[in-house]
Amino acid sequence: MTKYIFVTGGVTSSLGKGIIAASLAKLLQARGFQVTIQKFDPYINVDPGTLNPYEHGECYVTDDGAETDLDLGHYERFLNTPTSQANNVTTGRIYQTVINKERAGDYLGKTVQVIPHITDEIKRRVQMLGESNTYDIVITELGGTVGDIESLPYLESLRQLRWELGADNCLVIHLTLIPFLNAAKELKTKPTQHSVKELLNTGIQPDILVCRTEHPINMDIRRKLALFCNVDVSSVIEAIDAESIYDVPLLMLKEKLDTTVITKLRLKDRREPELSAWKAFLGKLKNPTHEVKIALVGKYNELPDAYKSIHEAFVHAGAVNECKINVDPIHSEHLEGSLATVAKKLEDVDAVLVAPGFGERGIEGKINAITFTREKGIPFFGICLGMQCAVVEFARNVMQWGSASSTEVNPSTDYPVIDLMPDQKGITKKGGTMRLGSYICENRRKSLANQAYGKLKIQERHRHRYEFNNQFKEELEKGGLIPSGINPDSGLVEIVELKNHPWFVGVQFHPELKSTVEAPHPLFVAFVKAAIEHKYQNQS
Repeated sequence: MTKYIFVTGGVTSSLGKGIIAASLAKLLQARGFQVTIQKFDPYINVDPGTLNPYEHGECYVTDDGAETDLDLGHYERFLNTPTSQANNVTTGRIYQTVINKERAGDYLGKTVQVIPHITDEIKRRVQMLGESNTYDIVITELGGTVGDIESLPYLESLRQLRWELGADNCLVIHLTLIPFLNAAKELKTKPTQHSVKELLNTGIQPDILVCRTEHPINMDIRRKLALFCNVDVSSVIEAIDAESIYDVPLLMLKEKLDTTVITKLRLKDRREPELSAWKAFLGKLKNPTHEVKIALVGKYNELPDAYKSIHEAFVHAGAVNECKINVDPIHSEHLEGSLATVAKKLEDVDAVLVAPGFGERGIEGKINAITFTREKGIPFFGICLGMQCAVVEFARNVMQWGSASSTEVNPSTDYPVIDLMPDQKGITKKGGTMRLGSYICENRRKSLANQAYGKLKIQERHRHRYEFNNQFKEELEKGGLIPSGINPDSGLVEIVELKNHPWFVGVQFHPELKSTVEAPHPLFVAFVKAAIEHKYQNQS
């Protein structure tokens, strides 16, 4: 029978439930268990696809085309296994399902209520992955904090599941904060006590306490928490601030979180955790032999989580190249002046990545950045909108098509080198309607893309409405912009490269979404390598 672990949070949000869940999953996976993680979000949006990145960070996309919470990125990066639609559920999706059933007459005229109808749907969704007979353990992260009104249906569903599944099959980990009062020079346990009390009010007793802290927790504090929160002393786990999120699995191993879980769920321990690859990655990450500065040109740089997967892909690629990457976030609107202004901001960087996005704000700044990289021979990597801006820049400044643009920005342009996809033209509803999920791309033999991947046929994840306009493909290629990756079914240009440039690659897809600790993305690895080479060439 599948075992279920729930991770709840108290006191404050952003404590790192996703990282703790992913770290525990990694340790259990390293012991030989089949593990997956799912995220339940309390907001009423059906999915994060329509949320502003400033509100919720990036929208992560799975192979099957689900727009999900960014925590699913952590799950994949840690476990090196893909997630799916079933791994992320929002309150909006729960209510939408129940309302659709009511409209269809499934409830036979009964009064539809939060209990039992909403809670039953939550319980059904929780157990979907477990019923597939694929996993030994399913870890469920409950978003929000204990005490939030919107979290109450999830906590009630958890309470019911505890009774239905039995104590040996269901376990609750409560993540909470132990603040340090600088004036008093001591750690305070009262917020944690109140958080557990709030959880007890819902009828749920946590089995394990994971305590986020800036300073080590001594045995006196552990005994105090155990006494007042009704848990074993061995079940009070210290989660001290780490240098990197990738240190957390080893810190949790040291705290014996995995062995505590195995004991409480009466699991038969398979083996000692095999973490040699993980430790090798950390060794390279912490002992770089090179250092480069890469500009990240985007329009949501105020919130690093808006480009979370890109930042993490740099970490993975940096470790492979034994290189410390200093990411310089540059707001694209700050590059909309003269090329002299652009040069001043980009003169000391070793490479430039132009980030994805939507809408016309900051577009001209991105185009100016690309002009600079093209003319100066600086390694360039454009993702989604970054690739589209590269096509527009080339059309304007090399082909001399002065009005060239994307129809997203200028619908009446004479040179619509980027245009709305044909199957998107009749769509009016937002959310889940873009080109989403994994699609095939075939690379040219003599291309940077093929050199990076080491194979001609690849699959990458997409999230876009606009595409390269094939009407201009032949002319642009003659001018020196090479379509080096093509979707064999639709003819969509997936990758563009530039002739006579050290490293210039634009991709319509999102390679950052598939980069993991154990499988760093080949394009990011090649891009970082190009940045290192460029730096040393400039120094010589």
